[in-house]
Amino acid sequence: MTITLTESAAQQIHQSLTKRGKGIGLRFGTKTSGCSGLAYVVDYADDVREGEVTFETGGTLVVVHQDHLPFLNGTVIDYQRTGLNASFKFNNPNVTDSCGCGESFTTRTAA
Repeated sequence: MTITLTESAAQQIHQSLTKRGKGIGLRFGTKTSGCSGLAYVVDYADDVREGEVTFETGGTLVVVHQDHLPFLNGTVIDYQRTGLNASFKFNNPNVTDSCGCGESFTTRTAA
């Protein structure tokens, strides 16, 4: 199982944590949402909780609960700037379909 960050994403997370003044990395997961079934959840991670695993890229941690790994395994998290917009992008090899608005997705392992 693996989750990786691009250099751009690792730098953005590190800068955000430095500005925030605390945190160990990015907490990454899924929730039931939207018309396709799942949506990504991204937040600051201040600790590692029971049932969570960590992945490190360039000294930056991604914290994921083990229950979410079947939906996220192999995902590459990128951070992209386009004009005035900047956001995390997720290249998830498990996604089989997504809704038209891009809010939610379905995977091979989603029920």
